[in-house]
Amino acid sequence: MAQYAAPDADIVDGAWLDEAAGNTNLFNGLPPAVPGAPAAGDDATYIESEANPSASACGFGLATLEDPASSTGHIMRWRRKKDASGGGQMDLTTQLRMTYVSEGSMGTLIGEKAETDVSDVVANDSYTLTGGEADTITDYADLQVRFLANQST
Repeated sequence: MAQYAAPDADIVDGAWLDEAAGNTNLFNGLPPAVPGAPAAGDDATYIESEANPSASACGFGLATLEDPASSTGHIMRWRRKKDASGGGQMDLTTQLRMTYVSEGSMGTLIGEKAETDVSDVVANDSYTLTGGEADTITDYADLQVRFLANQST
């Protein structure tokens, strides 16, 4: 049976903002998990890093999942784009972590996808964990997603 875990709490907000320029409860700016959709939402709500980010992190707790007793079918999905008016090359790393509580206590990295030169067009993205990465998960109730933005030029 498929399970979906949407962000349900902020862990690290950093300098990131939501569409209303707020810096709290950023998880509300992320669309909820919807079965079958790469990421839900109409793009009216979103989060964004500050202009010219340098290793700018934000992180979110995920809703509790049950251990599927399988090493396959673990997929992270999200939507992303850069602000065309910001210029420069924007790089984004998306990570799945376990027991991540702060930038000083990052827990265990389960899997990550690094994207170089994110487009200025909204796009769906995903990362499928390898069997070894999925097997690293020992607590499905303590998973987090972390985004790291860098403007390199």
